[in-house]
Amino acid sequence: MSRAPSVRRSGTRSLRRIITVGIAFATAASLAGCAQSERGAGGGEGGTFTFGAAGAPDLFDPFYASDGETFRVTRQLMEGLVNFKPGSVEVEPSLAESWEHTPDGKTWTFKLRSGVKFHDGTDFNSDAVCKNFQRWYNQTGAGQNNALSYYWIENFGGFADGKAPSLFQNCENPDPTTAVVHLTRATSKFPDLLGLPSFSMQSPTAMEKYKANDVQAQGDSFVYPEYAKAHPTGTGPFKFDSYDQSNGTIKLVRNDQYWGDKTKVNELIFRIIPDETVRKQELESGAIDGYDFPNAADLKALRDAGHNVQVRDPFNIMYLGITQKNNPALQNLKVRQALAHAVDRETLVKANLPEGASVASQFYPQNVDGYAPDVQQYPHDPAKAKQLLAEAGASNLTVNFYWPTEVTRPYMPDPQGIYNALAEDLREAGITVNPVSKPWNGGYIDDVDNAKADIFLLGWTGDYNTPDNFIGTFFGTPTNRFYTAGAPWGEDLAGQLQAADSEPDEAKRTSMYQDINRKLLSEYLPAVPLSHSPPAIVTSSRVQGLVTSPLTAEEFASVSVSEQ
Repeated sequence: MSRAPSVRRSGTRSLRRIITVGIAFATAASLAGCAQSERGAGGGEGGTFTFGAAGAPDLFDPFYASDGETFRVTRQLMEGLVNFKPGSVEVEPSLAESWEHTPDGKTWTFKLRSGVKFHDGTDFNSDAVCKNFQRWYNQTGAGQNNALSYYWIENFGGFADGKAPSLFQNCENPDPTTAVVHLTRATSKFPDLLGLPSFSMQSPTAMEKYKANDVQAQGDSFVYPEYAKAHPTGTGPFKFDSYDQSNGTIKLVRNDQYWGDKTKVNELIFRIIPDETVRKQELESGAIDGYDFPNAADLKALRDAGHNVQVRDPFNIMYLGITQKNNPALQNLKVRQALAHAVDRETLVKANLPEGASVASQFYPQNVDGYAPDVQQYPHDPAKAKQLLAEAGASNLTVNFYWPTEVTRPYMPDPQGIYNALAEDLREAGITVNPVSKPWNGGYIDDVDNAKADIFLLGWTGDYNTPDNFIGTFFGTPTNRFYTAGAPWGEDLAGQLQAADSEPDEAKRTSMYQDINRKLLSEYLPAVPLSHSPPAIVTSSRVQGLVTSPLTAEEFASVSVSEQ
């Protein structure tokens, strides 16, 4: 995230206006050439780039994933129809060279890149595009679980069984280089959402051969098919080689048949090192060439030692999540307001987050459309929290407070330290806290997504610059981790969010989102916004060519490592 907010905003806002214009547009062919040139000239310098990953991916099929460590790997292997321009969130061509849409915003025609092949030799064409869409849309059984098809549900809605409305209607392939996607309504987030890793194009041949859809629920977790564990197959600059779970290493190799500029290194290795201190030691020893989310207290020492430290602008939110499913007290607005007054966000930001972090007053950064300057505030006030609890008849409130281990997130650099600070705040307000800690990919995300926590630590780094990507993702599905279905306003909030996303007039849409943000803080409070945090990434002095991403979505094809 070499964050250039002004570039990011202007580029994205222009895309937002395409529906209001009411005419089809096509991306200029020069953009395609520019996009390819930005990948870096040449390639094939050799060597290995070893990156210290903060956590282990649960699988390598991005459609069934929702965590950053899985996407960090699959982003190198797979590509979508669109991508995000290096260093920004502006959409650019990828496997689609251009696109246009009808005036009502419901029909999108993509002209596809020719001569591209998946890693298994299967042709990338419109048939492959439609087979990917149909795969997503036709999920059944465990595949429809929110913990698996998270990004589909949050962005497209329901499935082919019709039990819930879907944004997707169908896909047509009139010729090999033309794919036509029909939507059921206009949306502010199309085609941007197709740049998400979950909607990467994957080989239909490999998915069929290795039974990609054969995911099974097993207790509170899932058993994944052979495809997701050992045979992910995309079109990207790297190919999957192996995953040595006992040693915590994932090996990717250069795709010599890649349609664009080849990778600078022969191999890309991810070493799974959950402890941030150990990642730092491994960088200092030369065992790894880089890692993400270094401790803020280490940044000066890392720079003084000659390492490259790049700090991204914050495009994220950390929140104290509240689930209204299991603890009846949490269905009372006064109880949720008590939680908001109990936490000392100012001290949390100063003591536990890196320089440049700020207190969040609502659920997305200030530079996203629809930010409301006049939302209700919740200053730290333990006495007020106790008063509200008493008024709600919940003076003896007990909560199961979930926090994750074996992970570091852009918005949450020190989960245990953040948990400890917030738990102490809650206890000061008279709330009994039962701590529940689980590994990020060892039960934490599954439990949270299945609404088992009372309160929990989580957050979000924006996928693209729309309000819908933040609050639509959080609260647009009443039965997700917040379980707003338990509130009388849950369905109404979801309807308000969809109406705002579908509004073609930009000014009116912005006003609608501002109104929703006011209600979120005053009438609903389904969670407590905590902070926006600027995450850093560090590489050794031997590493060149890393372009940071505002979305923490770095691609490593341009990276080279000198012998030095």
